[in-house]
Amino acid sequence: MLNREIIRLIRPHQWLKNIFVFTPLFFSRHATDWHYAQPCLLAFLAFCAAASGVYCFNDMHDAEADRRHPVKRLRPIASGAVSKTAARITTAAAWLLACALVATGRFLEWQQQKGLAITLLAYIVMNIAYCVKLKQIALLDVFIVATGFVLRIIAGGLATGIVLSHWIVLTTFLLALFLSMAKRRDDVTVFEASGVKARKNVERYNSAFLCSAIAVLGGITVVCYILYTVSFDVQERIGSHHGHYLYATSVFVLAGILRYMQLTMVESKSGSPTEVLLHDHFIHACIAGWIAMFTFILYV
Repeated sequence: MLNREIIRLIRPHQWLKNIFVFTPLFFSRHATDWHYAQPCLLAFLAFCAAASGVYCFNDMHDAEADRRHPVKRLRPIASGAVSKTAARITTAAAWLLACALVATGRFLEWQQQKGLAITLLAYIVMNIAYCVKLKQIALLDVFIVATGFVLRIIAGGLATGIVLSHWIVLTTFLLALFLSMAKRRDDVTVFEASGVKARKNVERYNSAFLCSAIAVLGGITVVCYILYTVSFDVQERIGSHHGHYLYATSVFVLAGILRYMQLTMVESKSGSPTEVLLHDHFIHACIAGWIAMFTFILYV
């Protein structure tokens, strides 16, 4: 039973977020090249371990507040299924594993290893500060979450030696900010319905502000992506015969953004972006269509 609760504590379903590490690999047309894929896979595993350590640390720090939340009270530490001692050991083990993975990556060149180690350390330190204090500061909290996704793609670029397009960095940041604002709206919805604060800064947000912010960010994200697809530099870097058709993939991005806005503002189902991505079939279709078209443009 304890093993099952430890697995719940480290949240393996949240590792889906670390797929962003593979972004540079995919867009550089090196997805089938093991020389590039191997360091990217190492970076992915290291971020999975680091993120699990962060989840454990966060749940330890928030245990008392979680016990007053209608959903979070069921978390392993808040419910008493996992002791804080076991959680501390799990946290330390996860972070040590992340460091060990980078340190033992013998196929990495020194600069790649150094860059990945620094990025991973920055991610851990930033999230410790976030869990302890910074997530209580409205707006700064969502910017930190979005920065975490940017660090993932930077890690993928540094591990493989692939130079990132500024468009990809911007689009990733804006998309993550969009999803974070949607999650905050769910916190506000819970607070308005039950009076329970998911976090101390929930009173610094309201539905009107968040709906406006989500709409603005959704629009900017789509525009940024379209600018990426029509950028001459990007098309030159891709070097594909079909590169001038990149703009066609925008339809899937637009549909996915609109669907997520519908789930957030109409159905109030934005509490966990990961759960939405795992269970919403419309978004599955958008992602599958985008991947299929992008793969054809890049690799065929």
